[in-house]
Amino acid sequence: MAEVTAAAVKELRERSGAGMMDCKKALSENNGDMEAAVDWLRTKGLAAVAKKSSRTAAEGLVGVAVAGTKGVAIEVNSQTDFVAKNDQFQSFVRDVVAIALESGDDVEALKGQTMPNGGTVEDALVANISTIGENQVLRRAKAVEVAKGAVIPYVHNSAGPGLGKIGVLVALESDAGVDVLEPLGKQIAMHIAAAFPLALDESGLDQDILERERQIATEKAADSGKPADIIAKMVEGSVKKFAKENALLSQPIVMDGKTPVADVVAKAAKDAGTSIVLKDYVRFQLGEGIEKEESDFAAEVAATAGLAR
Repeated sequence: MAEVTAAAVKELRERSGAGMMDCKKALSENNGDMEAAVDWLRTKGLAAVAKKSSRTAAEGLVGVAVAGTKGVAIEVNSQTDFVAKNDQFQSFVRDVVAIALESGDDVEALKGQTMPNGGTVEDALVANISTIGENQVLRRAKAVEVAKGAVIPYVHNSAGPGLGKIGVLVALESDAGVDVLEPLGKQIAMHIAAAFPLALDESGLDQDILERERQIATEKAADSGKPADIIAKMVEGSVKKFAKENALLSQPIVMDGKTPVADVVAKAAKDAGTSIVLKDYVRFQLGEGIEKEESDFAAEVAATAGLAR
């Protein structure tokens, strides 16, 4: 059996909201596997983790840029938040997102594109690492585009124009003018930043995630003692509820907590007298899905200086 560390218990408590002893038992029962421990707590009714953790686990910046009916978002990671405030680093992110807007969102191809001052994106990244003194990674990029209409950008926790910790793009296809699409797009983008949808609609949800929810619901329902046919209905009901809560179009918009996003778009279209379709979106949160090592900065400084603590 794997040793259960205090750090692991702390992380599980932060993710699940469960008590310390419950977290310790969950890790012990699952050989230290964090994801399995989260699921174990949920099956026991000791946690309410309904979606992927959105906890930031790395530093750096998300950059977004829009030109007409096309937009792109990128994420560039660094080791510390100090780098995100560095002018050289911010300039690099802005240059790369502008290049991605023209060249596309394939990260490997993007690294080979030419920077404004010459050299490739990869060359500039290596130079940044050398001069700034921290490892940096161009992690991901995604573009969205509509045939007509607008792509609306939104940045949360802004570090400068088009830069921040959460970047959102909303692609609205329509003949409506920007006076209609921009306020609608910003409203939806702010919702996306807050609500963390997993897909545009229920059909777009990852089947592996749905299967995981089904397994959790099955284990929870099995303890109810109800007949098999009732358990089957309980399980499917639970999975459908999860899908509805995590698909953007069916989520209640955060501004009023009750109107589905699809209805907000439909009302805007009716008021404008023309069709408006929410075609796609991007939500990049800095460090999403990256494990970050905890460190004692003061201890590191002391060690570097040869001082005892």
